[in-house]
Amino acid sequence: MTAVESPFTHTAAGDLGCQRETMLSNELLLRTELGKTKRRGYAQPGFPNEGFVYGRPNEARYGGATDALHGWPSTLSSTTLPFHRREKKSDRDFMALNKAAVQTGLVTAQENYEFRATHDVRKRASGDDDTKVRTRRVPPTMVFGISTRPSTPIFDLLEHKYQDKCAQSLRRNPNAVYETRASLLRTYQNPVDPAPLWQLPKFTKSAKPSLQTFRSENARRSAYANFETDKISRRGNMGHGVYESAKN
Repeated sequence: MTAVESPFTHTAAGDLGCQRETMLSNELLLRTELGKTKRRGYAQPGFPNEGFVYGRPNEARYGGATDALHGWPSTLSSTTLPFHRREKKSDRDFMALNKAAVQTGLVTAQENYEFRATHDVRKRASGDDDTKVRTRRVPPTMVFGISTRPSTPIFDLLEHKYQDKCAQSLRRNPNAVYETRASLLRTYQNPVDPAPLWQLPKFTKSAKPSLQTFRSENARRSAYANFETDKISRRGNMGHGVYESAKN
């Protein structure tokens, strides 16, 4: 028979020294056991007995490779998939409760409250009308995922189809010049406002109109802006004529 090892063996006092229960919870007095992790002196349920397991227990999960090969257990679900369907409790049908209360002769709020406490009517779920299990039938030609990129036309590349197509277009227009982006940027010029027409200096600097019909410069600009918008639907070259009807 093997002797039962005392919990005070791996303490500073040992088996022969003074033994107190507080030594087992004092980290400074505990000694490391060979081949085991160091104890921290915390009191745990079941200590010092062996077999105490920390953490939460694992829930039973179905649907492994073994179950897939032997068939899903029939106790899991009525379907062929191992998924539990949570039964959702339907809401109370207050319209039916009110109708039943009125038919009974209860009309006051207190009577309706007492009637609802003793009677319960639930709304019918959307799937209660059809008792049969509906299964979605997927067509055999249906493909899931992202469509693959079309393959490169190797045969067209080997027979120089694109080169012949470009040569034929050049033969139709031998004088055509094809511009590239670099050539277009090289010949591009920034737009410049045209120079104003020549006028005598006395008309450009000191000449002013004798009559000012606008109260301010902002009023004049606003009037001209409204005129530019309004002359689109008027007759005449300057947009001073009558309004034209809409044209289809």
